[in-house]
Amino acid sequence: MNAMHARKIRARAIAGTGALEGRVAPLLERIYAARGVGSFAELSTGLDALLPVSSLPGVSQAAALLKRHRAGRILVVGDYDADGATSTALMLRALRGWGFASVDFIVPDRFRLGYGLTPEIVALAREREPTLLVTVDNGISSLEGVARAREAGIEVLITDHHLAGSQLPAADVIVNPNVVDPEHVNPDSPGNVFGSRALAGVGVAFYVLAALHRDLQGEGTLPAGAPGVGQFLDLVALGTVADLVFLDGNNRILVAQGLLRIRARRCVPGILALLEIAQRTPDRLVASDLGFAVAPRLNAAGRLDDMSIGIRCLLEDSAEGARALAAQLDALNRQRREIEGDMQAQALAAVRGLARRPLDQQRKGLVLFDTAWHQGVVGLVASRVKDHSGRPVIAFAPAGDDATLRGSARSIPGVHIRDVLDAVTVSHPGLIERFGGHAMAAGLTIRAAMLDDFAQAFDEEIDRWLQRIDPDDAIWTDGMLEPADLCLETAELLREAGPWGQGFPEPSFHGHFEVDAARIVGEKHVKYWLRPAGTSTRLDAIAFNLLDGERFSAPPEGALQLVYRLDINHYRGERRLQLMIDHVSTSTAV
Repeated sequence: MNAMHARKIRARAIAGTGALEGRVAPLLERIYAARGVGSFAELSTGLDALLPVSSLPGVSQAAALLKRHRAGRILVVGDYDADGATSTALMLRALRGWGFASVDFIVPDRFRLGYGLTPEIVALAREREPTLLVTVDNGISSLEGVARAREAGIEVLITDHHLAGSQLPAADVIVNPNVVDPEHVNPDSPGNVFGSRALAGVGVAFYVLAALHRDLQGEGTLPAGAPGVGQFLDLVALGTVADLVFLDGNNRILVAQGLLRIRARRCVPGILALLEIAQRTPDRLVASDLGFAVAPRLNAAGRLDDMSIGIRCLLEDSAEGARALAAQLDALNRQRREIEGDMQAQALAAVRGLARRPLDQQRKGLVLFDTAWHQGVVGLVASRVKDHSGRPVIAFAPAGDDATLRGSARSIPGVHIRDVLDAVTVSHPGLIERFGGHAMAAGLTIRAAMLDDFAQAFDEEIDRWLQRIDPDDAIWTDGMLEPADLCLETAELLREAGPWGQGFPEPSFHGHFEVDAARIVGEKHVKYWLRPAGTSTRLDAIAFNLLDGERFSAPPEGALQLVYRLDINHYRGERRLQLMIDHVSTSTAV
């Protein structure tokens, strides 16, 4: 919440055409317009508005390849984050339910085997004698791993959403909305472009399975009582929200439909168990509950232990078994929080030291490392430090040997971090051993002896990027609310108008408030009782982690300018409006 650098508060520009006038409440019209919604049809979350299955290049070939191995041995190669876990569970539940003879999974241990379809994973996979390897949420950069599999006579289907390098792996079929054309031919042709480049890995897997289900249904070869592909949308929603992909119209449909299934408890027992242990009620579930309550517990397995625990939780069919696995995940998440807290404190102390250097010696891109850091948590630390410093950050940890470091990068708007790393590899060959990622996040491996050289090269490249852009570190809101709109009805309206998420942010507002009272909760959080400036209305509010930084050592009081969201607090059978405070400023200047 508390950045170490000054941040401006700005209201989003409203670029509407009036197309929504009279179709939605005036407040929603303003909010949707600020997010670029130009027609009422764009708000549809029905499955009939989903982009056609056949429009994703490669899905028909993928379905044909899967059918050829219906009597063979299929091994799904997963990933160690929530997107990978949901993708793996989705693929196994569907194929097993549709009569495939042998379907199992293998997931890399990030501490020993690294990411993706590596030669080491292929060696382990061969022990199970698969006829087909199916990657989910990985594989597009696995040149050597795919080659090893093909040499061993194993066919390979890649389903992925990550950006491809200059060379594609020689898989039998590739399905990836960010690979314009499986042959890499004519990448600018509109005919080769899927309508949603923002699909998560689980979304790609869903489209492949939808194509397969269509073929099996058309052939009349589905077993009696086989589940429809729509029955797996709970997993799709969870993976999509957890991976922080852009919630374009297509992803909003997938998430909305998945949320409906979870609210109706027509979902896998593992999701219900994770919601239960996080003290979330399925009936009132929104996308942010998946992002802040379920996903971290699922991700904790891949960060600290073995993601197979999370996958087994999503595959478990009994409520009792799912609860036991969810309890393991919850314990791992508590451990992750402790580790992250210590690492974050060390990292921020280092950043404060760097900030005290003369301006001409300050880094534009921050590279942080400590020999005691945990490689499963460096991504979270990089994200927190980026938020505090307003600069691109890479946090490194030992890779388990004395020779290499593994890092996780987080960036700011306007700086495409994967392209930054690509430019470093071009200007300094051999400096980075391997890397991959997106515009805002990436992972990489370097030799420990090259850390200082890499930090210098990274800083120089970030400096070049910053000279070409106008960094925007403002806090964007949906403007101010009238006092009359600060009510339970408005909170309900906004809650039901989602799903909100990455690229389609939950509505937030700013305004001036007077503090009636405040108390510290749980050492770092602050419970407030506020009055909108110039009124006598008293409102409940909470500011999480307000004292977890260097700006405030005690709750700020008096006249405050706040950035907040509207929430509903359920307590002892009552429902009350509660403001969720995202930013506090002791200056009330506009």
